Amino acid sequence: MVDAEASLEIQEDHPPDAVSAVRSVAIDILPANADALERYERACTEAIFAPAQSAIWVRNWISHTHPDALIAFMSRGSDIVFALALEVAKSGPFRVARLVGGSHANGNFAPSVLPLSVSPSRQDIARLVQSIRAARPDIDMLLLQRLAPDLDGNPNPLLALPHAPSPNIALATDLRGGFDATLERIAARRKRKRHRYQARKFEAAGGFRRIVAATEAETRRLFDAFLEMKELRFRKAGMANVFADPELRVFFHALFAESLKSAPPPFSLEALEVAGTLRAITGTSRCGKRMICEFGAISDDELASMSPGEFLSFRNIEEAAAQEFDLYDFSVGDEPYKRLWCNIEIRQVDVIMPLSVKGHALATVLRLYGRLKTWAKANPTIWRLAKKLRKRAAGHPAPAND
Repeated sequence: MVDAEASLEIQEDHPPDAVSAVRSVAIDILPANADALERYERACTEAIFAPAQSAIWVRNWISHTHPDALIAFMSRGSDIVFALALEVAKSGPFRVARLVGGSHANGNFAPSVLPLSVSPSRQDIARLVQSIRAARPDIDMLLLQRLAPDLDGNPNPLLALPHAPSPNIALATDLRGGFDATLERIAARRKRKRHRYQARKFEAAGGFRRIVAATEAETRRLFDAFLEMKELRFRKAGMANVFADPELRVFFHALFAESLKSAPPPFSLEALEVAGTLRAITGTSRCGKRMICEFGAISDDELASMSPGEFLSFRNIEEAAAQEFDLYDFSVGDEPYKRLWCNIEIRQVDVIMPLSVKGHALATVLRLYGRLKTWAKANPTIWRLAKKLRKRAAGHPAPAND
């Protein structure tokens, strides 16, 4: 544990009330053991946070993937006002501290207590980084990717750190006014007509139903089907399977199963079943006033041309509106099927902060890569060519010793 207060130096030009506020904040950096996780869970009961920073996500991730993890706490008196769960991952010769969940964590917002008058100041956040560096001098970089700019209108405290837009945007649709109003915003007649047509086709193919997993057996069946669908898609696209790690699969199974103990569940699985076969799967989270589609996949079979994923999205959005969410968030990634619904673009941000000399070199590379990726995605022709080359390369594997 690091007592950041002990080494804090107050600038002379701070007014007295600012000095008092700074001195009242204590920062602890703890290994993510059982005691720290229990403290993190307590912090979440009084805070707002994104799904990937929830106690259920952080605890299951650490339990099942066994990372080198730490948790930073910021307190005023006995009250925790901010918490940040990090895992330290090796990237070549570098050690990088990132949000627990790695690339699977999107729209990130660490547990923060309201009202804003007790939330961390810019100086508090800067001290937090200094404390992490002091507690773990082996860390070369703090990499906080895909941070949400705000949560239900409350600004993200981590945006006090230097940041840049993430290369990938997130898309969402406004549900205020109900489902009919949502439909009317973009191509309502076309969407209704197509949905009726799809329903007739699925009925003729043997009948259909939308499933929301309500038992552990159902969550296992749906997630296993999702993994099979996704593996085939990644292989065809020439992409690495980001769900391939067995520990990661155990984590998601545990996450969705444990979520059933809460009402409503913080994470859920939905599916479209046609003629007894699962044709589309979505994984959903709930966060304040928004429902988030965290991931989705469709089966590459004889009904794929009928866009079962699009059909399932229609029903999911309809349910979100009925439950009076303000937003249905499609999460990160710009795809044509999302554009059929979405009238809101969310630009998440990345914090790339070197903590060592080596870290500065890595930061330079990552910033250049981010700018290049942003430029490529802003040029449809270039991006299509890049995806085409990636797919072609997948059909010609490199030699084993390459």
